[in-house]
Amino acid sequence: MTPYLFLILGLAILLLGGKFLVDGASSVALKLGLSAGLIGLTIVSFGTSAPELLVSINAALKGNADISIGNVVGSNIANIGLVLGLSGLFYPILISRQHLRFDYTLMMIVTVVFYLLSLNSQIGLWEGILLFGSFIAFNAYLFRNLGSGIKEGVKEADEELEEVKSYSWLASVGLFLAGIVGLYFGSELLVENAVLISREFGISERVIGVTVIAIGTSLPELITSILAALSKKTDLALGNILGSNILNILSIIGLTAIIKPIGVSDAFLSSDFLWMIGFSAILFPLMKTKMKISYFEGLILLACYIAYIFFLI
Repeated sequence: MTPYLFLILGLAILLLGGKFLVDGASSVALKLGLSAGLIGLTIVSFGTSAPELLVSINAALKGNADISIGNVVGSNIANIGLVLGLSGLFYPILISRQHLRFDYTLMMIVTVVFYLLSLNSQIGLWEGILLFGSFIAFNAYLFRNLGSGIKEGVKEADEELEEVKSYSWLASVGLFLAGIVGLYFGSELLVENAVLISREFGISERVIGVTVIAIGTSLPELITSILAALSKKTDLALGNILGSNILNILSIIGLTAIIKPIGVSDAFLSSDFLWMIGFSAILFPLMKTKMKISYFEGLILLACYIAYIFFLI
């Protein structure tokens, strides 16, 4: 029972560490005079992906490449099939032309490029630099060309950051440091015990990575998207998912590969990568048909995700 308890504990510490990091960093940024909209686009969005980042880096450094890759591939599949599917069940998610023309198109391109870069069975230093460099260029483009989007997000960001405005410098820095420590130890516990459990049952690290770890580290996106759907902020729900999938590949895989090259097994190339591309592709007609993801489309996505888990296990 001990590995299971430590795995759950590691996941809890990881998610709590991510929240502490976001709150602390956001509070410090506000005190330094950065705008709420800028903080929302940078610190908050990157902070929600911090659990995946730490898990992938930790797994790669320990030689558990299947967990490192599986974490990102599984998270991207879960974001579309599980998170978006469940969100659609709660409230119809309206699709804007901006989502179809820019966000979705970019997510599809990034997903296919990720697959092509993996065909030589490794994401190495230069591939990592290409991906992470694209992440920096993507953010630069957002700031330069989507100024109106930043202004629209200021009110939302202001509401989200209201709580951290009152933090003292000591509390802000303390939360930031606690977040870093929590992310480190949480990722250690999660990776080590996931490996132990996979060996105990003879399950591959790949399967553990794309299921247990991927779903666990996707919890921030799941909670955010469902709450956004319930409060009828459907634009936020879809933007959160498409943005997260882009961010997972460009920043997490990119930065991890720069630190240490990541091996990609044939099982990923012949199965999970194709499922990831398939989920991304099927999303387009579901969004385009009625320009919304309603209860029916949500059921289709959820059914596809259940089918993926069934064939995987």
